[in-house]
Amino acid sequence: MSIRFNLPHLVGSEIDCIEDALSRGRLAGGGHYTRKCSTLMEQYLSVKKALLTHSCTAALEMAAILAELKPGDEVILPSYTFVSTANAFVLRGAIPVFADIRPDTLNLDERNIESLITSNTKVIVPVHYAGVGCDMHEILKIASKHNLLVIEDAAQAYGSTYRGKMLGTFGDFGAFSFHETKNILCGEGGALVLNNPKYIKRAEIIWDKGTDRAQFFRGEIDKYSWVDLGSSYLPGEIIAAFLYPQLQMSESINASRMEKWKNYYSRFKELRGIFKLPEVPTDCGHNAHLFYLLARTHDEQVSLLNRLKEEGVNAVFHYVPLHLSVAAKKFNCRYSDLKYTEQLSERLIRLPLYPDLSNEEQDKVIDVVTSWATKLA
Repeated sequence: MSIRFNLPHLVGSEIDCIEDALSRGRLAGGGHYTRKCSTLMEQYLSVKKALLTHSCTAALEMAAILAELKPGDEVILPSYTFVSTANAFVLRGAIPVFADIRPDTLNLDERNIESLITSNTKVIVPVHYAGVGCDMHEILKIASKHNLLVIEDAAQAYGSTYRGKMLGTFGDFGAFSFHETKNILCGEGGALVLNNPKYIKRAEIIWDKGTDRAQFFRGEIDKYSWVDLGSSYLPGEIIAAFLYPQLQMSESINASRMEKWKNYYSRFKELRGIFKLPEVPTDCGHNAHLFYLLARTHDEQVSLLNRLKEEGVNAVFHYVPLHLSVAAKKFNCRYSDLKYTEQLSERLIRLPLYPDLSNEEQDKVIDVVTSWATKLA
């Protein structure tokens, strides 16, 4: 039995929606299903505006443009994140300033932020790792005190909450991913959420190649033209049509994942001397995006990953910290002590987790991990 790390989950009506999109005779972005997805997200998240994009990377790039970043501006973010989080700002000439992560949630440590702020700081980017919320209360306090924008990287967090409010809706902007590895998916896709209404008009222009075409389609102007910076950030209608039923079933999908997440957690409790289990603060409601174990050492991480591979289980580590990359030197990224980032990244093991993971398959994953760990006890 070979067990995949991830398997994209279908809710069953994706093909029907795609066929309906085809029958409507318009496949470019901004059509019927693009609007339906945006409306559904706006209602579900209780936000002013949600713009569907072809990726979370695109959403972050739009946010960087809206933030009016210029060369030399600084953006505070964790090093333990995907490259898009930094790349979006480097493209504007900004300098990433890497902060360490918390040892409990692996999120941006809000206690380190103020020490990194300079006169060039313009933005804070909290990344909600594993769909568990950063301490947005403290982050927003710091941002308000220093007049900084907050751009939430909520790529992994669709449906997660902090103090009862949806992640991605706290900052000035929130960026979501619908990549095939995420809970809600369409292959490649994303969304930019605008929580501050003053950015909506310009965001629509940037979103659609720097034109005011959205206003034209609403009948607000009699013709559209090039009015600002922008790019083609819209997804096509086929992508939006696939995504729509996924968004409709988001709570059901997350609930299915949560059952498997809780099963891992309960079965691994007895191995706490060998592993550190994920921690979820009491004020956070997560979406079971991923389940990980933290080994005691890097050698044990490698040993367990190899053992799982031998048994046909595709488990993986996660990010190589960005500050250790070639690009970090090339783009003059700034950082100091990133102790937890470096330690924890070398100890983390991600286990298979998706709605179609069978009980038999999950039992095998648990049995392999338990058997390996018992020999160390």
